[in-house]
Amino acid sequence: MSWEEPPSPYIQRHLAHLGVRAIERGTVTPERMMTMMTSAVGQTSSEIIYEENKLEVHRYEPDEQRFATPICLVYALVNRPYILDLQPDRSVIKALLEAGFEVYLIDWGEPSRLDTALGLEDYVCRYIDNCVATICDRAGVESVHLLGYCMGGSLAIMYASLFSDNVRTLSAMATPVVFDETGGLLERWARFYDPKTVTETYGNVPAELLASQFALMEPVENLLSKYIRFFENIEDEDFVEMFARMERWTWDGVDVAGRVFREFVDDVYRNNRLIEGEISLGGETVTPSELTVPLLQIVGTQDHIVPPESSTVLNNVVATDDEHIVEFPAGHIGISVSGRAHSELWPEVCSWLGQRSVPKHTE
Repeated sequence: MSWEEPPSPYIQRHLAHLGVRAIERGTVTPERMMTMMTSAVGQTSSEIIYEENKLEVHRYEPDEQRFATPICLVYALVNRPYILDLQPDRSVIKALLEAGFEVYLIDWGEPSRLDTALGLEDYVCRYIDNCVATICDRAGVESVHLLGYCMGGSLAIMYASLFSDNVRTLSAMATPVVFDETGGLLERWARFYDPKTVTETYGNVPAELLASQFALMEPVENLLSKYIRFFENIEDEDFVEMFARMERWTWDGVDVAGRVFREFVDDVYRNNRLIEGEISLGGETVTPSELTVPLLQIVGTQDHIVPPESSTVLNNVVATDDEHIVEFPAGHIGISVSGRAHSELWPEVCSWLGQRSVPKHTE
């Protein structure tokens, strides 16, 4: 698994710099610094059951499987998906497993220069479709619970719109659907961003460029306040471990294939073509208004990146009568990693999915 590898040299230097500063201040021991450098991520055991180009599909097996319908997690093309398995007590994957689901995760990997021309059609109509087909064959079912996070949620909406027979339910976490004066930081970023210039310059969009741009969306919080909290809580080992894991994930990005980045920013972020039904993939039009599968939206009321108003509009336009919104007092990342989310939010999500699953004993 890619996230079993040691942190990149950049992240190692970043964490080491923080640790050295703490030692110089006399607020941390060298042993605590080692805690920072060695905090593991993505610890839930899995097996790779499918590979195509750079992507891998990871299968996670529950101790006691209660449902035949598996869950397919679709993550964003930016950053690594281990945010869904950050640590054992704050793992979305573990929560789903403990509820009795068989879980599959699409890890997109990192595109090479040969992948610059990959577009939305490749990711939705080829990659996701091949992954879902493999999962259905492996699980012996006809459809999956499709659960997408942020950009992955937008891709999942596109897939469910085109391949509804393969989708038992669609769940979207902090998913950008509408960019029309919703006030989110991502909307403001996209308004003044020219993806064509970036992709013509770099080919694939560098992870370091995106990480620095996203950090500058909230410069005081991302470049000052959180480090003040770090030094204030340096004696709290649990805090230091969680901080180190989050820092690793924040700066452990992946490049994004040039064409899909340009199409996504233009079509979804800048021109609202997703909600308007104006995106065409594989000769078919993506029409969210015709979605008939059960829909669950999970939004953070404190999400400044993708505010609820950017997501919940989808529930007002879909054709299905089985639609539900869960609003939770957390931010964009908090809905997946906060302790309160795992004690209150994820049991509700698992219950909703369980009620719409095929019980295992009927198979």
